[in-house]
Amino acid sequence: MIKNYIENANFEDTGFHYTLSLISGKYKMIILYCLMEFAPVRFNDMRRYIKTISDKTLSANLKELEADGLINRREYPQIPPKVEYRLTERGKSLMAVLDQLCVWGEMNRQ
Repeated sequence: MIKNYIENANFEDTGFHYTLSLISGKYKMIILYCLMEFAPVRFNDMRRYIKTISDKTLSANLKELEADGLINRREYPQIPPKVEYRLTERGKSLMAVLDQLCVWGEMNRQ
């Protein structure tokens, strides 16, 4: 299937490229997987789950995932502010792909 993409289209016009553009980067797949396991997740909890991420990087990745329609951000009108993140239906549909990456990794770990 990938061979057909390469032969018949510009790489940037493929579904493969589009999918990679949504999940590329060091943390996006980890954030999505975290939301699948623990949703809803608050910002500080997410930061605790992903120990190596800075606030700035986490915030930027969450904004990108929200703009791409993969997660929802829900803000509660209270003091102190409370914000929760969840997968959208579109984000949930991507979990089958990420789950297969995990299965492949477990089967091929050296």
